[in-house]
Amino acid sequence: MPPESLRCKECHTTYPLDARYVCERCFGPLEVAYAPRPDADPEALKRRIQAGPHSLWRYGDFLPVQTPPRGTLAAGWTPLLRADRLAERLRLKHLWIKNDAANPTHSFKDRVVSVALARARELGFETVACASTGNLANAVAAHAAAVGLESYVFIPSDLEEEKVLATGIYGTNLVAVRGNYDDVNRLCTELSGERDWAFVNINMRPYYAEGSKTLAYETAEQLGFELPERVVAPIASGSLFTKIARGFTEWIELGLVAGELPTFNGAQAAGCSPVATAFEAGQDFCRPVKPHTIAKSLAIGNPADGFYALDTVRSTGGSIAAVTDDEIVEGIRLLARTEGIFAETAGGTTIATLAKLAAEGVVRPEERVVAYVTGIGLKTIDAVAPIAHPTVTIQSTMDAFNAALDAEEALS
Repeated sequence: MPPESLRCKECHTTYPLDARYVCERCFGPLEVAYAPRPDADPEALKRRIQAGPHSLWRYGDFLPVQTPPRGTLAAGWTPLLRADRLAERLRLKHLWIKNDAANPTHSFKDRVVSVALARARELGFETVACASTGNLANAVAAHAAAVGLESYVFIPSDLEEEKVLATGIYGTNLVAVRGNYDDVNRLCTELSGERDWAFVNINMRPYYAEGSKTLAYETAEQLGFELPERVVAPIASGSLFTKIARGFTEWIELGLVAGELPTFNGAQAAGCSPVATAFEAGQDFCRPVKPHTIAKSLAIGNPADGFYALDTVRSTGGSIAAVTDDEIVEGIRLLARTEGIFAETAGGTTIATLAKLAAEGVVRPEERVVAYVTGIGLKTIDAVAPIAHPTVTIQSTMDAFNAALDAEEALS
């Protein structure tokens, strides 16, 4: 499926495959359009995929890059884990966790940055940049360092310290902006018109967004080229959510998998839930909000792809839920104590939403469900500090240990 053009998602006007992101006619968002392959042999495509590298570049035939790069950080091909203990707690039978914390900088953003930077280099850019709530900052700084590109990373000034440190270590130009993510993004949009830089989630957004499709490809391949029946994933801008759906759709159309698009359920934090609110109200457009939540990686008050996330949910018979900060923390704890996976607050949002859907009977016990964990909990340590188990300090004697153990048992 070679990339053919950029195409407006609204009026379908086409543009060259250069650095642009908005339609000049209707101001709709642009996405990559691919040449059709009506004569594609599904079995030959499967063999080609399986012979590829253990990274997202095994799916290079479905991505907007002429030649997959060499010598870059190997993003993708993260574990799809059978979550039997969590499934038992939720009274489900068939549950998998797609754990994207296993990426090089420990979030799914490594996928989108890999694709955006590969295309930026093809277009001749020497400087890359981004507006970020943290995970994208980590990924841009690391991937730019790995290929020797100059980078500028713009973040809200109140970002978690762990994410700031994990960005600055790569030697990027780190700029903290007083304001929330929407303020940061607005500034970067203005800068993208003034600077000859590749802003991965602005003027490179059509290519960047394609990286999220690889989550769907991997899920299907790791299930034996089969589809799940239900997907639960977080919604921030809505791009990840809708591109997972597009990835499944592409493989259905090519005959690589059989069946219908899974039911899509979106997860948002109650303190920043414009898409969930629009869904609940039966509206087609999201009213911007000012974020106030511990799930800062989801704190996008004016989601660029909110409309398309709503369409994905409604067309598949799904829903979008909002969960409180307390529920998010409980979701983090539940996943950690049943499956040994420490998720960041976005993952806690997903698991809390899954738990709510299961409790309400929305998810049927026999359904094949995949939940997406998009980042590691070490990036959001402060969120779980209130529930951390206290450390027992003792002298180095058996009597001290036994006395502490007896005290612990007496309290339990």
